[in-house]
Amino acid sequence: MTVSTRIAIIAIGDPDRHDDGVPRAVLSCLRERATERPLPPGTLLAACDPDPARLIRLWENTELAVVLEPAHARPSHPGRIYRLELDTAALWRAGTMRPQGLGEVVNVGRALGRLPGHLVAYAVDGADASLGKGLSEPVATTVGQLVTCVEAEITRHRAAVAKDLADMPGIKDGADGHEGREGPSASRGS
Repeated sequence: MTVSTRIAIIAIGDPDRHDDGVPRAVLSCLRERATERPLPPGTLLAACDPDPARLIRLWENTELAVVLEPAHARPSHPGRIYRLELDTAALWRAGTMRPQGLGEVVNVGRALGRLPGHLVAYAVDGADASLGKGLSEPVATTVGQLVTCVEAEITRHRAAVAKDLADMPGIKDGADGHEGREGPSASRGS
């Protein structure tokens, strides 16, 4: 059975502020790896500033949105990765993600009824947010791990969608090669 989903991988961060550029470094690696291991059709890779309207437009009508953002925890633990999920945790915890960051955007999206079907955020605690290019060593070592985490999120999501479709009554792979599809993807025309 072919599984069609709309997925957005969104990097928030300023590449001109050292470690705040880690989300875009992950996005760059995902683009490079996609030449050998293509991402699912309909997957959007985008960089964005933390403007709520722009971010909401990028994840609107997606079944999965993975947001990558720099973290600014106190006390700082450079290179520490935080995984936050809309279903299980507040996306903004005091002292971790910027108050004007993703937590605020989720509140606006919720008020407008424009949240993705599933939202996962990965944030990396930085050592250096001063002006300049390049990641500090503890943050640079997380890039490959984050790429693997994002790919795993996509795989888990697609497996869950395939299972949900297989468990739906009347949904089956037809002998004529056409799939019967119902559910969130079909209703959005994806």
